[in-house]
Amino acid sequence: MEGKKHRVVAPLLGSAVFFCLAPGLAVGVVPGTLAGWQIGPPFFGLAVLRVVGVILIIIGAASLLDSFARFALEGHGTPAPVAPPVILVVSGQYRYVRNPIYIAVVASIVGQALLFGSTLVLAYSGVVWCVFHLLVVGYEESTLRRQFGQSYGAYQAGVRRWWPRAKPWNPAKGATLEESGHRTAMH
Repeated sequence: MEGKKHRVVAPLLGSAVFFCLAPGLAVGVVPGTLAGWQIGPPFFGLAVLRVVGVILIIIGAASLLDSFARFALEGHGTPAPVAPPVILVVSGQYRYVRNPIYIAVVASIVGQALLFGSTLVLAYSGVVWCVFHLLVVGYEESTLRRQFGQSYGAYQAGVRRWWPRAKPWNPAKGATLEESGHRTAMH
């Protein structure tokens, strides 16, 4: 019983700490600091963009919390490279897109750019996305292939990196030719 409890508590604590450090800084502290914690005029004079920004922030935060919980509870690990999951997480949002954490972070930063009316924060979101893309392509995908082998290969074939599927991926069915061709065009 003690071992089972540790398999849940340690990843939850690790995920909570990593959540505060990584997304907490990248999404919470840096955009506000770049904007000087001041709300400027809305982009193009459209106040409705602030509402869109708040919606993106809320959706991004919910997505992040869901992903971090899945890594801990289903994957028995964290999103942090120092304590990765031992089970490949392919449920929830991960049935639609392979990188919902990165998408949520960028969406939250774009949301803050819209809320603050800050072109500097908007530029920061572009830099963050580029860094994420290079990290995913240059490190994460090869690491996950080594760690999870064919399971990750099948997942990679069925679920796109950045562009969500319309229907959830079913690992039992695999990727169809149509999905595979579309996936290649979208990568």
